[in-house]
Amino acid sequence: MSIVRYLTHPQVQIDPDVPVPQWGLSPIGRTRTEAVAHAGWLANTTQLISSGERKAIETAAIIAGRLGIMIDIREAMHENDRSATGFLKPAEFEAVADQFFAQPHLSVRGWERALDAQARIVREAEAALARKRHGDVLFVGHGAVGTLLFCHIAGHPIDRAYDQPAGGGHVFAFTRDARHVLHGWRKMEEIGS
Repeated sequence: MSIVRYLTHPQVQIDPDVPVPQWGLSPIGRTRTEAVAHAGWLANTTQLISSGERKAIETAAIIAGRLGIMIDIREAMHENDRSATGFLKPAEFEAVADQFFAQPHLSVRGWERALDAQARIVREAEAALARKRHGDVLFVGHGAVGTLLFCHIAGHPIDRAYDQPAGGGHVFAFTRDARHVLHGWRKMEEIGS
């Protein structure tokens, strides 16, 4: 049975003067990723598919280097488009993110609608999985679109109740063939083999 996992990048270096898609991993995020790259649960991974954002590519590169596999970068796996607001301070960001999930059919403050972001991430994941290669698949991406993908796979409505915990570096898993959820969000350090 092939397993598909979706991993969100861990902590990033926040810089209000740099566009969010260009943020890289923080030292903590890099250390967490380097530690988990040796985890047994990654051993059967033969495909590593990453968003084109810098923080996702950096996460994927650490893991790919350890596994000795190539990264397939899919630009359309990016986080929900929030360029209309740019950087928001944490409290304001959380409030807008709440609205994004609560009103998926609306563009909140110019953000990409949750319905559109979900359709995009599902399309990208399904296109990658249609290749039917052997082994496990690891997607490396982002919290909001990862949550939207999880909601789709699990058959849940879009709701922030299914969002990953704060801090990033979380994984959910499902079977490739049946699209059956094996587990919801767990810290990457807490995944069993």
